[in-house]
Amino acid sequence: MTMRSHLVRGATRCGVPLVLAAMAVSASAAVQAPAHAGTPPSGTEALILLLEQRRCPGCDLAGADLVHAQLADADLSGSRLQRANLGQARLDGARLGDADLSFTSLMGASLRGADLRGARLEGTDLRQADLSGALLSPGALSRAHWQGARGIDQGQLSFGELHNAGVDAAGKGRYPEAEQWFSAAIRREPSAGVSWLARAITRSQQGKAEDAANDFLYAASLYEAGGETATAAELRQAAEKLKASPEQPEGGGNGLGMAAIGGAVSGALGALQFLAPIAAKAFLPLPF
Repeated sequence: MTMRSHLVRGATRCGVPLVLAAMAVSASAAVQAPAHAGTPPSGTEALILLLEQRRCPGCDLAGADLVHAQLADADLSGSRLQRANLGQARLDGARLGDADLSFTSLMGASLRGADLRGARLEGTDLRQADLSGALLSPGALSRAHWQGARGIDQGQLSFGELHNAGVDAAGKGRYPEAEQWFSAAIRREPSAGVSWLARAITRSQQGKAEDAANDFLYAASLYEAGGETATAAELRQAAEKLKASPEQPEGGGNGLGMAAIGGAVSGALGALQFLAPIAAKAFLPLPF
């Protein structure tokens, strides 16, 4: 057993986290070569290599504890980081292209300018992370958790991601924010009746009866064009119900969004469908 392995194992037995044990090893010690030439490091060796040199492309770091790690400009391209804990880590400018970050926690991490193109982000926790200037593949966030993340370029988000962000905001009662997300989704896919309908609900919840009624009517025209004439008729009834209600000041909220739909729209096109995520990402478990 090498002195490096002895120190790491001994610290781990004493209850010292693995990441601290790795930091305790002298930075001047030479990193051991993998057992097989050309085989990327894994486990403790990969962790030490990363912390000492800030580069470990293709390494196996699945499940690693890297909370608060200082990894700015680190090269982790193609690495396996499934279920690793990188909460609050500093990864500004890091290269994470093609890395597997499935169910990894990056909650509160700083990823400013990081390259995440091609990275797998299924179930990844990016809540409250800073993604300013980060490079992402189209649709990469569709199955990740990124509520409260900062710096996301809406131009990089897919229609489903925009719509689901509105769903999340509406579910928390943040109707003005939800309206903005649904408007962005509509700009991306103007023929998506579900987003027109969702925006109608959020607008009516804010007391914007006329705007909401207009959205209901346009949604009705889209559903009718798709052959769903019964649904279109019900949505027009909802619009008439809203037009008959008194307009309230913006932000006042008259609660007629759900009431109007609840009475006029039934079956598979009930209110829950309109405010349900398009993708299944809401049902993915968080990594921690």
